[in-house]
Parts: sequence; C-alpha cells; structure tokens
Amino acid sequence: MSALPVYPWRLAPDGYATRRQLRAAGLRPGGQDVAAQLERPRYQRAPLVAYLYRVDLAKPVRPMTPSRWAALEKANRARRTCPECRRDAGYVIPVSLGSCVACAYLEERHTV
Repeated sequence: MSALPVYPWRLAPDGYATRRQLRAAGLRPGGQDVAAQLERPRYQRAPLVAYLYRVDLAKPVRPMTPSRWAALEKANRARRTCPECRRDAGYVIPVSLGSCVACAYLEERHTV
C-alpha cells in the first residue's frame, strides 16, 4: 500500500479537487480512490485533513430524473409531516422535538 501525497493547506497542485470543488464544477469522484490530501495544522490538536480527487478521472454528476425528483419530494414531505397531528408543518421537524412546535409545546399552552 502506497502512502498518499500530503500537501500544505491551499497549496494543492492543479488537477486535484475536493468533493465540494468537484460538485461545484458539476463533477463527482466516480468511484476513484483518494489521490492526495491537504493538511492544515492546528495548535495542540490533530491537523484538519481534506481529501483530494483527480479531476481528469472525475465523472459528470448524474442528472435528476423525474423519478428521482419525485423520491426527493416524498422524502422531504415526510420530514415536514408531524407524526402527531399529521399536518405539513412547512419546515423540517426538529429531531430534538420529534413533532411540530405546536404539538411539542401543547402542554405549555394549556398550563398558561
């Protein structure tokens, strides 16, 4: 197993990109292994690491098909639907509450 080349923060050579940089360019890693890494030193802690992929081996992002749009809409609708009152809250239900704000704080409204 060979070691990855390590570059200092912001000094990666051309031809390498992070996942976010690839996505901004309309690309994806496409199954390739990590080609290199960036390291940013931090005081008294482990360095921050960013993995780099080769741009020439990256593939275009797969287009969204009508079925993928429908599946995404269904998943987002499920995240907005309150499990107690079964209404669309209009926002993503916080995991910490487990229900919409109105249902989560129903007890407080009745005690006041």
